[in-house]
Amino acid sequence: MSSAAPKEQVIRMYAAREEIYPREISGRYASLRWFCVWATQLVFYGLPWLQWNDRQAVLFDLAARKFYIFGLVLWPQDFIYLAVLLVICAYLLFLATAVAGRVWCGFACPQTVYTEIFMWIERRIEGSRSARMRLDKQPASLSKLAKKTAKHAAWGGVALWTGFTFVGYFTPIELLSREIATAALGGWEIFWILFYALATYGNAGWLREQVCKYMCPYARFQSSMFDKDTLIITYDRERGEPRGALRRTPVKGPELGDCIDCTMCVQVCPTGIDIRNGLQYECIGCAACVDACNSVMDKVGFERGLIRYSTDNAMKNSMSMKQLRRRVLRPRVLIYSGILLLIVGVFLGSLFTRTPLKVDVIRDRGSMGREVDDGSIENVYRLQIMNTDEKPHRYRITVSGLDTVRLVSAGEVELAGTESRAVPVRVQTDQGKGQKGSNRIQFEVQALDAERLQVKEKAVFFVPR
Repeated sequence: MSSAAPKEQVIRMYAAREEIYPREISGRYASLRWFCVWATQLVFYGLPWLQWNDRQAVLFDLAARKFYIFGLVLWPQDFIYLAVLLVICAYLLFLATAVAGRVWCGFACPQTVYTEIFMWIERRIEGSRSARMRLDKQPASLSKLAKKTAKHAAWGGVALWTGFTFVGYFTPIELLSREIATAALGGWEIFWILFYALATYGNAGWLREQVCKYMCPYARFQSSMFDKDTLIITYDRERGEPRGALRRTPVKGPELGDCIDCTMCVQVCPTGIDIRNGLQYECIGCAACVDACNSVMDKVGFERGLIRYSTDNAMKNSMSMKQLRRRVLRPRVLIYSGILLLIVGVFLGSLFTRTPLKVDVIRDRGSMGREVDDGSIENVYRLQIMNTDEKPHRYRITVSGLDTVRLVSAGEVELAGTESRAVPVRVQTDQGKGQKGSNRIQFEVQALDAERLQVKEKAVFFVPR
């Protein structure tokens, strides 16, 4: 008796993407989301055009190795400030996540903001959710081609303007505008404008929820910052289940919950999840489902809040809003807040008390020490003096540390605002002074017009054996 050969089974390791058509919704959280869109984009697009002391207010001039942030001028030696600023931003994100979950993702993340802008353009050109779904199913036609072309042209325009603005933070934006007008853009500027524009166009126009679900690492480790008292989007299962269509007339059967299974919460979700299945890593906390559910509850005459911001503890223990707020100041939040305040305090204190003068002393390696015509011992140095202030200053250079040690080159130098200059100096001491070999000396650079602008730097004076 022959046995039938086993049938081959194909297991697909990757599920094809299903197109998501988010429905437009209005409500408190939708308004808050659009407020964040306007606020962030007014800052992003407007900041490069803001002037400060006859220069661009915020400019990261990589060619000159100077970072201008309003009244601050940071040099490569000040990189620690930028590093600490990133640490502060990270702790702010941790604190916000511990308190309110993925509120950053839902309202202020650039991916969310630009996706919202691109979807608004799409709705204005192609129509509502149902109209877009019908359009995509239609065969090719002149009308469909016109709408698709208009949409992608508008997306491209926004993306190019975004790329231009991004590069404007590294090349003075007025200069960049003139270069574009005269077709004199450099190769690197063209590359970065197109690269950033393509990234914006691809992420916000095509990838959308795929970035949040598969590319963003934050979605993967956010759970480590969550606890039972973190605010998340929740579905009140006890109140909503069993769900079922709204009954116009009384009928015999089980008592239904408040959820009428309209699926509006799913239709408005930008990542296409059903929040009624519980918290999922794809949820970005945008609260679109809250606005949708509240609008449905208003129409059918039920109480709002079937889907709402709440916590796991609040849902399990039926906590009131007062009890929920009381749980905000818990140990994890207090620790995050304490660390953040400490870092911010040290950062601001260091930033605003720093001396806007930097000096590096480099001894001439080609001459370890030499005897000059009058018998004195001479060493040659190069002082790299950086005036990090935006005002010009005149500085006096002095040296001390050995008997009869003196400066025999020019003792004063004037630097313009934000200028750096290498100043060669010759230092001598009398024969017989100091020990053979290395001797400690100290250079002092003092601004003549500002007493606080003073820097002392140690160096080594070499006496030949």
